[in-house]
Amino acid sequence: MNTKKRILDEALTLFSEKGYSDVFVADIANAVGIKAPSLYKHYKSKQDIFDAILDEMKGNYENKASMLNMNGNNASADAMVFSAVSEDDLVKMGMGLFMYFLHDDYVKKFRKMLTVEQFKNPDLALIFTKQYADDPFSYQSAMFGMLSAGGVLKAENPDVMALQFYSPLFMIMTICDRHPEREREYIPLIEQHIRQFSRLYKGEN
Repeated sequence: MNTKKRILDEALTLFSEKGYSDVFVADIANAVGIKAPSLYKHYKSKQDIFDAILDEMKGNYENKASMLNMNGNNASADAMVFSAVSEDDLVKMGMGLFMYFLHDDYVKKFRKMLTVEQFKNPDLALIFTKQYADDPFSYQSAMFGMLSAGGVLKAENPDVMALQFYSPLFMIMTICDRHPEREREYIPLIEQHIRQFSRLYKGEN
């Protein structure tokens, strides 16, 4: 692993364990096994490291979404994809994304850091809200609206649909974060949730 990647990995581990505010560049350099001046050859500041972590996560997510034959960011593109998939494929895609968010090392540590820092750092609180509330809600609401307009789904309010679909997933993710031993209990419910949601809004029995 090259030094730039090691810096990001060690920084994120420290951020998740101590919180972003309580980690300094010297701490990151020490974890990597280099001196702070050597670290500055790769990243100019702690903020620069943080931004690079965000970029790394964005690229990883886009790769995962592509592997599941979806865009993951463009609601219009994904509305066309979801309008043509079977229920089994819908479950595969939904489960694949959920397990990625739950178990990907970067995503998991980043979420842990934000969970703690949201009460200390207003900027990170905004990132938490954007990443785990506003962005998924907007994406899903837009997509459900397109699917409803196209007659694929039957719904009156796409915003309510987005709340109904996403809220249980976020709740289960946070439970599994706190209690990993309960994953076996909750993961089967995700498949049932996706199937029931699909059938309800497609008007199937």
